[in-house]
Amino acid sequence: MKRRKQYSPNLILGFVITGIMLLMILVGFVYTPYDITKMDSTAKLAAPSLAHPMGCDNFGRDIFSRVLKGMGNTFVIAAATVAIGTVSGVVIGAFTGYFGGWLDEVLMRVNDVVFAFPSILLALVFVSLFGTGKYNVIAALGIAFIPSFARIVRGEFIKYREMDYVKSARLAGVPELRIIFVHILPNTMPVLMSSVMIGFNNAVLAEAGMSYLGIGVQPPSASLGSMLSESQTYLFSAPWYAVFPGLMIILMVLGLSLLADRGRQQ
Repeated sequence: MKRRKQYSPNLILGFVITGIMLLMILVGFVYTPYDITKMDSTAKLAAPSLAHPMGCDNFGRDIFSRVLKGMGNTFVIAAATVAIGTVSGVVIGAFTGYFGGWLDEVLMRVNDVVFAFPSILLALVFVSLFGTGKYNVIAALGIAFIPSFARIVRGEFIKYREMDYVKSARLAGVPELRIIFVHILPNTMPVLMSSVMIGFNNAVLAEAGMSYLGIGVQPPSASLGSMLSESQTYLFSAPWYAVFPGLMIILMVLGLSLLADRGRQQ
């Protein structure tokens, strides 16, 4: 009798949390209970209620509506950042790891220089030169994330390039590009996917940090980081203003962290 596969509680919890977060993000793209820019002087710092499940901010704006939009903005920026970092990092890591030689030396030294600086610091320098805004944040963080993905992919390609099936493919006259992208790259996916999840979490935190400092998503657009920044004055008089945006950041990171941890164990 075939034994049923047992799923880790952490894996199940990760799927549940991530699923709820994705559902809220998708809902926020198409619907919010209130206009996120509409101010109501009679509802300033209103406590959570049936009308406003997460309360209102210092301008009387519905926090739940702004959280939904803010999660969507954070998700788009983090996803675009990881996409830029992954695609560029895979190409650089694959070619340097497979071919080696002077190409590997030159690109990896450049990679090491970039990698030596914290990603948030590089992003801050980039934004200070080219200005704030969503697209500049995406470009800045995307470039800053390339080195980490390149190093991971390069390490995997160095491991696989000397394996028998790769040597056999070379002897059979298979083109180098086909060996790289068809024979070796799929075998790096388990490690790469865990790295993508971790990279997404780092991008969420980086975007929140930049918006908290006022150089990320700009008003009147909603951002979880900027909401935390605005709420710090009201931590004791209206704690819900900070609790709910902060909780959403924690849950977005926690869900994928649980999934990534399970992926590394397999």
